[in-house]
Amino acid sequence: MGVIALDPDYASKVAPADTLDKFHGNQLVYIHWEEHLMFCAALAFPFPPGMPFGAILAEILPTFYGIHPDFEKIDWGKVRWTVDGKDITPDPEKSLADHGVGHKSLIRFWTPGLTGVNGLATV
Repeated sequence: MGVIALDPDYASKVAPADTLDKFHGNQLVYIHWEEHLMFCAALAFPFPPGMPFGAILAEILPTFYGIHPDFEKIDWGKVRWTVDGKDITPDPEKSLADHGVGHKSLIRFWTPGLTGVNGLATV
């Protein structure tokens, strides 16, 4: 459903507070582990565009999603990834920018066979 502002000039009067210039060389990147309801929304991170995708795999995901009981069961070779709705195959050596990740991008991943604690995401 669309939203109608009471002030027709609202968009020209209010500047967004999360523009790229406010992140000191970083960009806002969202990451979401789909079908895992323990995490109700994507997590937001300020990452530099040149950061290798491998840092997400080696450092970010274990730190923030590692508490989930399914995390240790992930078969990383079968994970499906998207960036802003487009399927990708991550290359750990290539940068986020190389993968099409930009300011306010959403990285989503699905882990086949794992659908939350006791399969609750399928209920």
